[in-house]
Amino acid sequence: MDTLATQQSLTPQSVLKEFFGYTTFRAGQQDAIEACLAGRDSLVLLPTGGGKSLCYQVPALMLQGVTIVVSPLISLMQDQVAQLQAQGIAAEFVNNSVEWQQQQHIYQRLHNGEIKMLYVAPEKVLQREFIDRLRNLSLSLFAIDEAHCVSHWGHDFRPHYCRLSELKQLFPHVPTIALTATADMATRNDIISQLNLNDPFVHTGSFDRPNIRYTIEEKFKPLSQLMRYLKTQKGQSGIIYCSSRRRVDEIAEKLSEGGFNAAAYHAGMDNEQRQFVQNAFARDDVQIVVATVAFGMGINKPNVRFVLHYDIPKSIESYYQETGRAGRDGLAAEAIMYFDPADIGRVRRFFEDITDEQRRKVEQQRFNAMANFAEAQTCRRQILLNYFSEYQREPCGNCDICLNPPKHFDATIVAQKALSCVYRAEQRFGLGYIVDLLRGANTARIRDNQHHNLSTYGIGKDQSNEYWLSVLRQLIHHGLLAQDITQGATLKLTEAARAVLKGEYTLNLAEPRLQASHVYQDKLAQFNYDRKLFAKLRSLRKELADQDDVPPYVVFNDKTLAEMAQQMPTEDSAFLKVSGVGFTKLTKYGAPFMQLIRNYLAAE
Repeated sequence: MDTLATQQSLTPQSVLKEFFGYTTFRAGQQDAIEACLAGRDSLVLLPTGGGKSLCYQVPALMLQGVTIVVSPLISLMQDQVAQLQAQGIAAEFVNNSVEWQQQQHIYQRLHNGEIKMLYVAPEKVLQREFIDRLRNLSLSLFAIDEAHCVSHWGHDFRPHYCRLSELKQLFPHVPTIALTATADMATRNDIISQLNLNDPFVHTGSFDRPNIRYTIEEKFKPLSQLMRYLKTQKGQSGIIYCSSRRRVDEIAEKLSEGGFNAAAYHAGMDNEQRQFVQNAFARDDVQIVVATVAFGMGINKPNVRFVLHYDIPKSIESYYQETGRAGRDGLAAEAIMYFDPADIGRVRRFFEDITDEQRRKVEQQRFNAMANFAEAQTCRRQILLNYFSEYQREPCGNCDICLNPPKHFDATIVAQKALSCVYRAEQRFGLGYIVDLLRGANTARIRDNQHHNLSTYGIGKDQSNEYWLSVLRQLIHHGLLAQDITQGATLKLTEAARAVLKGEYTLNLAEPRLQASHVYQDKLAQFNYDRKLFAKLRSLRKELADQDDVPPYVVFNDKTLAEMAQQMPTEDSAFLKVSGVGFTKLTKYGAPFMQLIRNYLAAE
């Protein structure tokens, strides 16, 4: 077995163009490929959408023998294998969804040397029967995808990944490449240790996803905020993450009733239901998926245009990976989070159930970083990148803070009104009740408490409910008010409030942002393309994808279609110059697309 003997006629560049349709590598890809070709172990950290897969797929096609890819989710394997097969690459997967007879056929092809890449689940790869099969094969490479799952410090630890170090013991001469999009320094070191990587080549790419616009909105009436935003995103694919299954079901139902093409996805659904939703989303039959984090690593869809967090995630790692599912094709995308500062206390209570003290402290520290990110008033991207030790001096210009910098005002009188209202109500009520008092609401509860007779009743009726909610939250954040969680989150004055009430110093607060301004972006504007032709190309893509029983992006992604609608190629040589078109796809799909373009030009 000679794992380093490459197929002489191939170079990384020729493989990239012939099979994948691209002419240049992204930063770090070629170095990782060369390390694999040299027989070195590797750890590759690239952002979601940064091209991690090519780092093992290109050498897999150049090395003699088969590459074994360990992947955590069935749906992810299916998508990646479907894409590889569409590119003319001999790839297969084996897992519990593949019938026994089909598995035997795949194994026979393996032993005949007819398969270049085999995707397997971590639960399968170390079964004795499977290991015995591997011993009789010419193995070129092990690729461990989503490698952060191997680490106890990773945000998505999976016990089955722990045993993958046995691969290095069983096959010491086969190089291993571990790949992930999110790993802090502790997790990176743990991956190297857990997988027994030998003096690995390590590439840490930039974590920056400049095409994603990060926005955090204060949560007032989140369902109304969500509906308002989605009306600006008609026809776009997106994911809405929620913290509970019940909320997922509620929101998915409301969206469907509101005329949106949406479906729910969470671990409480059976496998068949989840698979149906995931397939429908991949094939553009469902536009919006409302999900818990169960809708995770299996998403290989490049044209997700927005990811919206209805609730604050538990760590920056989770937030980064989930938002990274937007804009994998490199085109403009949005990451939006609705944030209520009160959620911080609620989430922190979850960590009390973690019995392992060290683990609990790590989780708490990670959530503290997430809470600081949500509350910050400096460039979102700078905070994200700094968290991953990629220090950025300049603000990004593509987040809510940069595009709409916070404005401050002298809030001394406003704060005095709010603090006095809390004091007059004897510090026995929560946010909602105090807002009602300030605005002079005529509720039964206020009348029963005789609070309509208070001097502070209605002193803030000139401002909206959302305005006062934002002010009260800021007073909590500034340490002038505290929420007593032992008494139903009632508001209490702190010692620091005394000086503000006495007017001893000027208090500045941020002007409440009562309605977020979302500037619509034409995600494909950079191509200056023919929009009418693009729509026709999309329809043809969908038709061909349905015929082949694959997601549309397996045929061509939106970026490739936009280039077609810009360049309008009608001959093979011109069609091959479009990014994402290789020889295999030219042969398979070129004729119908070029014929459509010819017909379109003739009709113009």
